[in-house]
Amino acid sequence: MRAVHSVLIAAALIASMPAFAQQTRIEDRLTAEEFRDAGLGKLSAAELARLNALLARETVAPAAAAPATDVDVETRIAQAREAGRREALGEERGLRPAAESREPIESTIPGAFTGFAHGREYTLANGQVWKQIDGASIAGARGQDIAVSVRPGFMGAWWLRVDGYNTQAKVERVR
Repeated sequence: MRAVHSVLIAAALIASMPAFAQQTRIEDRLTAEEFRDAGLGKLSAAELARLNALLARETVAPAAAAPATDVDVETRIAQAREAGRREALGEERGLRPAAESREPIESTIPGAFTGFAHGREYTLANGQVWKQIDGASIAGARGQDIAVSVRPGFMGAWWLRVDGYNTQAKVERVR
């Protein structure tokens, strides 16, 4: 997904800056900071070579109209970033956002914990917010700064388990 995002940013830059497009490699076109900030450092050597080949192909004809302004460039970059974000989150296909990875999460719920309840949101110490989407409950559960784990399950499900209890709640990531 990041490779698509990077290609979109590079294409927007090339289309708006003819002098920029005359150079052959993306590494020569950007400063080290721009290269890093665009996420291009994460590309493999093969992906970087493919990106350079795509950029060298230049299918965009030089504009006969007035040259693009800095505002146009900023707008195109913002649109490319938004398109990449939407693609990564699956919003273009009507899917709800998923967690960034399928790795288990170990954290705590800062403050008081009063048990599970359908629709309740749990804010973890790492800043993630998870909402309970099933009817699981723990009768009389109370705790302060209680340890939790959020684990991936079958078919994209996520399960929140509180330390010291066997019951787990099905949750979805809110943010």
